[in-house]
Amino acid sequence: MKLYITLAGLLLVVFNGLLLFPSIRHSTSPIAAIAFVLALLILALFLFDSRGRAEVAAQAPPAEVPPPKAPAPEPPAPEPAPAAIIQPPSPEPPAESTAEAEIVAFFALLQEKGRLIDFLMEDLAAYEDAEIGAAARVVHEGCKGVLQEHFKIHAISEAQEGAQITVPAGFAADEYRLVGKLSGDPPFTGKLVHKGWKTDTVKLPRIVDASRLPAIAPAEVEIV
Repeated sequence: MKLYITLAGLLLVVFNGLLLFPSIRHSTSPIAAIAFVLALLILALFLFDSRGRAEVAAQAPPAEVPPPKAPAPEPPAPEPAPAAIIQPPSPEPPAESTAEAEIVAFFALLQEKGRLIDFLMEDLAAYEDAEIGAAARVVHEGCKGVLQEHFKIHAISEAQEGAQITVPAGFAADEYRLVGKLSGDPPFTGKLVHKGWKTDTVKLPRIVDASRLPAIAPAEVEIV
C-alpha cells in the first residue's frame, strides 16, 4: 500500500509540473482535473492504509506482560537469645556501717587485752587508790600493746614538755593548738605544754559482716 501512495504522489508532482509550461496552456483544465483526482486518490489510500493498520493492531493478540516478580521473602527474624539469668549481687553494707563496726571491733581488742571497758565502766568510788592503781597498770599494759599493733603513733614535737619551741609558718591547724596571748603572724615562739600525738598508719580489724554492730565483749556464762 505504501508503494501505491508513493506512485500516486509522484504522478501528482508530474501533473502539477506540467501546469507550469505555457505550451500546454490549452490543456490546463484536464491536467488540473487529473491532479485533483490523484490528490483524492492519495488521500483515500492514506486513510485506507491507516484504518487497515488499526484493524490489524486490534486483531493482534495483546503482548504478554510478564507477571510482576513476587517480592523476595524476608529472612525470618532471629529468635531472641534467652536472657541470661543474672543473680543480683549481695548488697554490701554501707561504708559508714563498716567503719562503725570496725571501731567497735577495736574496742573489743582493748577490752580483751587491757580490760579497758571494764575499767571505764566500773564505779571506782568503792575502791582504794592503791587498788585503782594496780588495776590501771594492767589496763595500761594491755591497751598499749593494742595501740602499738594497730597504730604507728609518735609525738608531734620531739622537745621536752616545758621547753621553748618555735611553731613554723604554714603549720597544720590540727597538729598545733596555740593558747595564750596570740598576735602577729607566724612563726610563733612559746612553751611546749603537750607534745601531741599523731599516727602514720591505721590497721583496724576487718569486719566481713557489718549488717549489725558486733559485741565488744561476750557475756561469759559458767555452766554448773
